[in-house]
Amino acid sequence: MDIKDIQNLIKFVAKSGASEVKLETDDIKITIRTGSEGKTETTTFVQQVPVAVAQSEIPETTSPKPTDEESKYITIKSPIIGTFYRKSSPEKPVFVEVGQTIGEGDVLCIIEAMKLFNEIESEISGKVVKILVDDASPVEFDQPLFLVDPS
Repeated sequence: MDIKDIQNLIKFVAKSGASEVKLETDDIKITIRTGSEGKTETTTFVQQVPVAVAQSEIPETTSPKPTDEESKYITIKSPIIGTFYRKSSPEKPVFVEVGQTIGEGDVLCIIEAMKLFNEIESEISGKVVKILVDDASPVEFDQPLFLVDPS
């Protein structure tokens, strides 16, 4: 089950009017609770790992090391899980382009989470060097979104 499936499940539960749905398979356990008036949905996603697995059978995950060129840049990361958008609507221009100079407080993108559109603002000034996510792609918490040259 991928992030899109989970998002669709959340939407389905919200529309159905159910107050709680639990889904359990061999490798995941999901509980979705919807609140009454004014309360937001809560989603719990737990990946279960078999306890009897030998340590040598667990694959090692290594994150790519930044090159010397990239290490001088600051990475702007996603503060939430959701869907990344480069512009506020299809007919509007993108918030930032590669090569553009940005300032503190400038809106860089929007991340939609549970039908709420959250403007992500820059906490630094600099020049956008690279956009690391495609428009309308799902993003995870703390996922790198932009590389910025602060000089």
